[in-house]
Amino acid sequence: MMQSADLPDMLAVFPLRQALVLPRSRLPLHIFEPRYLQMLEDALKTPHRLIGMVQPNPVPGDEDKLQMIGCAGRITQFSETEDGRYMVTLTGISRFRVKDEVHGFSPYRRYSVCWKGFQRDLGRSETDEHFDRPTFLDLLKRYLVAQNMSSDWGELQDADDELLVNSLSIILPFEPEERQALLEAPCLKTRRETLVTLIEFALRGGTNEETLQ
Repeated sequence: MMQSADLPDMLAVFPLRQALVLPRSRLPLHIFEPRYLQMLEDALKTPHRLIGMVQPNPVPGDEDKLQMIGCAGRITQFSETEDGRYMVTLTGISRFRVKDEVHGFSPYRRYSVCWKGFQRDLGRSETDEHFDRPTFLDLLKRYLVAQNMSSDWGELQDADDELLVNSLSIILPFEPEERQALLEAPCLKTRRETLVTLIEFALRGGTNEETLQ
């Protein structure tokens, strides 16, 4: 298990819209752009093998702006295809706050980061003692039918609280702002409540603007 002292003060950042990794969850990535292939190769040379996943947050006058909170993922699996692309799995380690961009000669973006306030991410899996699993799974089943999505229902039923909530937060087709809200949830209970709200709004046909208010 990674400790606070192992976390670097600077991270290579992969700004990818709608991509979300959460502590102790996994995110598969397909990397093919030359600058991100370089980022991957450089990260593999470090002791921590971390990449910071952050969603873009462009605003008028600053199209390169990022969200203020991201999550670092450790490269735990990777394979190279015959044409030089990489299939990578990141395992979420800890969230962080984006500070200043570090300019240099690398083709990808690097930022100084702050890990303060996210110490819980480095601990054991969270539990949610108020989780009404049967009601939640019934809601989820209706959502999946409405979205015409398939699932391994047995695997969902057997997953522990954190794995279930975090995996759904990653794979369900939410908008970037909604994913950011799930990322920034301070604890599993809040993330589960946010997830339920998003699913209920989708079932009622609510707009994104309504969901985020």
